[in-house]
Amino acid sequence: MSIAQAIAPHLPYLRRFARALTGTQQGGDAYAVATLEALIADPGSFDRDMEPRVALYRAFLKVWGSIAVNQMTDSPLTTGGMTRNLAALTPPARVAFLLSSVEGFTHDQIAGAMGRTPDEVSTLIDEAGREIAQQMATDVLIIEDEPIIAMDLEALVEGLGHRVIDVARTRNEAVEAVRRQQPGLVLADIQLADGSSGLDAVNDILESFEVPVIFITAYPERFLTGERPEPAFLVTKPFRVETVKAVISQALFFDQKSHRKSKSAVG
Repeated sequence: MSIAQAIAPHLPYLRRFARALTGTQQGGDAYAVATLEALIADPGSFDRDMEPRVALYRAFLKVWGSIAVNQMTDSPLTTGGMTRNLAALTPPARVAFLLSSVEGFTHDQIAGAMGRTPDEVSTLIDEAGREIAQQMATDVLIIEDEPIIAMDLEALVEGLGHRVIDVARTRNEAVEAVRRQQPGLVLADIQLADGSSGLDAVNDILESFEVPVIFITAYPERFLTGERPEPAFLVTKPFRVETVKAVISQALFFDQKSHRKSKSAVG
């Protein structure tokens, strides 16, 4: 298979990544074109031992690191909503965060694209999480009936620089908690202590205001039925700390506030 055939299916995704990284489609396309020109000039720079998409992004990142292209396209990162947030991240952390949250790369794939080890990638993504928390630290409500898990989540959230305003064990406790103070993020289990539902608790909350929601549950199938909020993130128990950190950063960074799904839209 030729290089052109190998990379063709991945070019639209590369343009998306390049736009997010540079802040404009024009800047992103300048990088993408420069990458293709580099591959034409030196086909040996395309690592055929890698997955084609990873090899393409690796070639792209080598171009992105070149001074000439950076001089053409860095300035847009200083303006605009999401681009201002990205500009505040250190460049390697920015790349690792986008490859994970936007492109869905695994740590091993990110390591291949960036020329790093998986451990270094984990450190970069943690760094991105801390930097994002510094930009947009918020108050967090945890809805969780297991005390040990609640404590773990509280420590994780506070370690990122956020503040836990309450830990609710039931639907009623959750509703009462937001009457006292509105959170900027909700982490919710689905099965709660008294048999009530975290889904119902979140929908009660969303009747008053919109807020990013992350469900952390051992019963992911219950998320797929009934009136689930839209959009909402889902993490399955037992969870990995790195996964929860990454999803918190993603939810806050892209400001994906959940809203209650209308009953007429429930399938």
